[in-house]
Amino acid sequence: MSRKIAVMQEQNDAIFRQLEEAMTVSVAPLDRMFRAAGMPTDRMLDTVRRGYSGQGGPLTPLSFTTRGEQPTADTLRANRLLNQMDRLNLYRLAAQKAPFANPVKNSFRFTSKFGFRRDPKTGGRRMHNGVDFAAPNGTPLYATADGVVTHAGWGSGYGRLVKIQHEFGIETRYAHMSRMRVKVGQRVSRGDRIGDMGASGRVTGVHLHYEVRVGGKAVNPMIYIKAANDVF
Repeated sequence: MSRKIAVMQEQNDAIFRQLEEAMTVSVAPLDRMFRAAGMPTDRMLDTVRRGYSGQGGPLTPLSFTTRGEQPTADTLRANRLLNQMDRLNLYRLAAQKAPFANPVKNSFRFTSKFGFRRDPKTGGRRMHNGVDFAAPNGTPLYATADGVVTHAGWGSGYGRLVKIQHEFGIETRYAHMSRMRVKVGQRVSRGDRIGDMGASGRVTGVHLHYEVRVGGKAVNPMIYIKAANDVF
């Protein structure tokens, strides 16, 4: 009997090791992605968890009851795994809510980076609050995260402009469109087509001007795009 118990324990240990390795491989890259984007992971995950609190969503408490007994080593080990699974689930939900995606899926060229640049019209230096993607007129443009459309109309200098409000105080902007395919108040998911590339507004050619703003302040969109490229 003791031999059978020993074999069962070895099998359990092997299963635990495989699960633990799988969780580490899955969670660690997502953790690095959010940290690379400067997002405080614990606070962010708390925000996502609260969003599902009391709604019968997928995030239910994960724990074993021991009926007053001291938990065994296997129980503690299993509970750590369940907590990691919960964290992985939260990360995947959070990744949909932050702009870890590219607004252009067709082939394109980066034509202007984030930061100060020479103004082609005045010759002076001015801040470029986003990045520019150049492709043919009418190229599809996509939402880079789940959110709500807060603006879909003309913006001074921006031309046809769509703004989307996301979780964590993040907003994305898509400018110079030839056509807008969303309306104010519309909920969108990452990957939804929101418009077509164009040359409306203050431009020198067909392109998308794409911005990410956190708390109203423009940040480099490439922080998010590069962080995601390292994971996905």
